[in-house]
Amino acid sequence: MNAPYDGDRAQGTGGPAPSQGAAPGTPVPGQVPAPAPAPERDPYVQDAYDHDPYRSQDLSAQDPVAEVLYDRASHPPPPPGTYQEPGPLYAAPTAPSYSPDPRVWAQTPPPEPDGPSRHLPYGDHATTTQFVGVDSLVTNASDEQPEPDAFAHLYRDQEAAPRTPAEDAPVAAPAPSKPAGRAANLLKSSALMAAGTIVSRITGFLKTLAIAGAIGVGTFNDTYQIANTLPTMIYVLVGGGALNAVFIPQLVRAMKNDDDGGQAYANRLLTLVVVLLAAVTTICVLAAPVFITMMSPKIASDPQQMDVAVAFARYCLPTMFFMGVHVVLGQILNARGRFGAMMWTPVLNNIVVIATFGAFIWAFGGFTTSGVNAATVTPEGVRLLGLGTLLGLTVQALAMLPYLRDAGFKPRLRFDWRGHGLGKAARLAKWTFFFVLANQVGLVVVTQLATWAGSVAEKQGHPGTGITAYNYALLLWQMPQAIITVSVMTAVLPRISRSAHDGDAAAVRDDISYGLRTSAVAIVPCAFAFLALGVPMATLLYAGSGSGAQNIGYILMAFGLGLIPYSIQYVVLRGFYAYEDTRTPFYNTVIVAAVNAAVSALSFFVLPARWAVVGMAAAYGLGYAVGVGVAWRRLRTRLGGDLDGAHVMRTYARLTGACIPAAAVAGAAAFGVTQWVGSGVTGSATALLAGGIALAAVFLIAAKRMRIEELNAMVGMVRGRLGR
Repeated sequence: MNAPYDGDRAQGTGGPAPSQGAAPGTPVPGQVPAPAPAPERDPYVQDAYDHDPYRSQDLSAQDPVAEVLYDRASHPPPPPGTYQEPGPLYAAPTAPSYSPDPRVWAQTPPPEPDGPSRHLPYGDHATTTQFVGVDSLVTNASDEQPEPDAFAHLYRDQEAAPRTPAEDAPVAAPAPSKPAGRAANLLKSSALMAAGTIVSRITGFLKTLAIAGAIGVGTFNDTYQIANTLPTMIYVLVGGGALNAVFIPQLVRAMKNDDDGGQAYANRLLTLVVVLLAAVTTICVLAAPVFITMMSPKIASDPQQMDVAVAFARYCLPTMFFMGVHVVLGQILNARGRFGAMMWTPVLNNIVVIATFGAFIWAFGGFTTSGVNAATVTPEGVRLLGLGTLLGLTVQALAMLPYLRDAGFKPRLRFDWRGHGLGKAARLAKWTFFFVLANQVGLVVVTQLATWAGSVAEKQGHPGTGITAYNYALLLWQMPQAIITVSVMTAVLPRISRSAHDGDAAAVRDDISYGLRTSAVAIVPCAFAFLALGVPMATLLYAGSGSGAQNIGYILMAFGLGLIPYSIQYVVLRGFYAYEDTRTPFYNTVIVAAVNAAVSALSFFVLPARWAVVGMAAAYGLGYAVGVGVAWRRLRTRLGGDLDGAHVMRTYARLTGACIPAAAVAGAAAFGVTQWVGSGVTGSATALLAGGIALAAVFLIAAKRMRIEELNAMVGMVRGRLGR
């Protein structure tokens, strides 16, 4: 039962009542005021009605983990001078010196102490610390609200256009809409690029299907593959690697520091690329026979194949010019936050090439009926395929111009290159050139060995075991990397570059960790899916190419697990590029290329010709596994010894543990369906469907048991989207 109020208790017991009209606290004449008895305090309930009896919101009493999640803007600590210092334990509380007095209407505030009496964690100063809430950091990180001019109304009469009284009247400002914030913008950009990449990859597969249906997957297709690969190799060697790795951070810095927002720097870069690639393209077209001989001595030894390969090369080599223009225009758009154009315009190239090979099938028949090869193809057929390939890249490059105009960028040729930062970028690109050179040397070795092994295996009755099968399997294998990892890191790379420029190593580490863990949710299951379902994937996609489709499936299985280190390597190297360190990626690529070339050569000499390219595919992933170990240690040292390794390794280990039983069940289901239905189109589709369902079901169950937080977050996001 609650105790009565003290005033009522005094009146009820006959105590003296205060006189009417007397102010509170005024002594009654003739009566000595008795001191008010101190209320009794129960030690067990003395803090029961406090707002925060255990001081749970006291930042100095919290642990570092809970303090990170505490919103200090919503519950800031009291200002200096109002915090009561903790006293001895079990001691009676002292009376405050400046407690509120109800008899005084306007009380003088207590004086401020000489120094702050509020103890904040991590050595923060109480009088200068500004508290920012977690919600504000997440939702308003990218907001820059212009401050209103308080004196604008004083100068209205000096403006050129007179104002009407209605215009002079204050107008209520519209309520600002809540911005999406940096995290939402990043998610939107990644989703846009992923959608464009998915469509581009789908049409790219349709293009490979059209090529395989028109000219097969044997040695005749090898001549086209080598001619079509040459411009990409030379372009990346001459300047493509530097554009992607060096000039994006330079463009970001130019946009941040230059008065024109980087417009002049971008035009100088565009002019340099156009002039350089025009000269290189002219030289390469004249030297096409030399490049074909370097890429495949086996093809060069056959006069008929050599003539066809050189003809293809002279049509395909000019595509490097338009390839470079497309890339530099796309990077200019990326630096301005426009990420979709570079991912969507390759769809036009794929459509043109599909139409070209469709016209070839219409004119000369499919490969299963025509059996076209280097000896039977007509000059008109070679011209049709070559011009269609060149037209595809031309359309892809020119399609970037409307996006540039929409972004407010006006392309202009500028030859004033000296003294504007291009020299610094060129010096940085020196190591990127060596980086690409080492990578291309390894690719040349693999191309020579694969074409040789494919030619020998085809004579033994095993088509689809050469460089064409290697490239087709590689294209399918790289699809998850291009959709997930590249899309995420393309959106994150400008942010990493800004953080590295500001010296914020923690932000760089967090973004790299985010990229690794987010991409792993899709990369690791896809790697095991290729291992378990590689054969039905290939036989379904390339059924029109004949018996060589099954051999493509074996190569795809060998690529399989190498997707994991391949994706990790891509993310880790972005950290070095953000710091303008191109030397370390060069040394790392030398290691990867050396391991790949050495193991590929070993596979060529040890394995039978039919299985030599399968061993080369496994060597590709092994080289990146070695390179990841080296790059990881060096980047960890660069970021101060912390790369969030425990968190990242825990995510990959749990995903791998969930994928192993899923891949085993999926492989068994696909094999059983194939044995029952067959390996044709229907059997491959059924096996792929059954194996995919089994893999997804087992993986999701195992991942839920292991409580993989990144996967749970993704599933929750998908459910939320579908529920809207």
